Amino acid sequence: MPWYQLPKLHIRRFGLALMLPVALVGTIAFPIQLQSATAQTSGQQGRPLQIKSDTQEYDAKTQVVTARGNVQMVYPARQIQATAAQAQYFSKERRIDFSGNVYILQQGANSIRAEKVTYLIDEGRFVALPQNNRQVESIYLVNDSNVNAPSAAPPPKTPPFKRSN
Repeated sequence: MPWYQLPKLHIRRFGLALMLPVALVGTIAFPIQLQSATAQTSGQQGRPLQIKSDTQEYDAKTQVVTARGNVQMVYPARQIQATAAQAQYFSKERRIDFSGNVYILQQGANSIRAEKVTYLIDEGRFVALPQNNRQVESIYLVNDSNVNAPSAAPPPKTPPFKRSN
């Protein structure tokens, strides 16, 4: 059975063995044909960030994962789901760069659509850029619980409209 058809448990167990020869040889990019990659974020042990795509490459020197084609990211710890044409996970900088028709959904309600989005993991911040001559679109669920509450001051009275004949 080829290594890429092994269950995920075996891939995790042999992950270091698969990457070690690449690190020793000094290869710049390590193409992997897995359907997903799981990255552990420090301080968030046991709460993985999962990226699925058509192809993925890992650069052992820079510790950057590049996912291309039908990219889907799921980060349950932050309630984030994202899709894009490409994503790069910079593990040292703790940053994810999405590009190509990016759509991000957070907490099942708030969303961002843009051509490029950078997610700064430690800050929990998104930076979005549009295509040329276009705009970024964001939709936020706003709690309007105070809208129906009576205000302390009465609304200003408007003078009646006078019709002239």
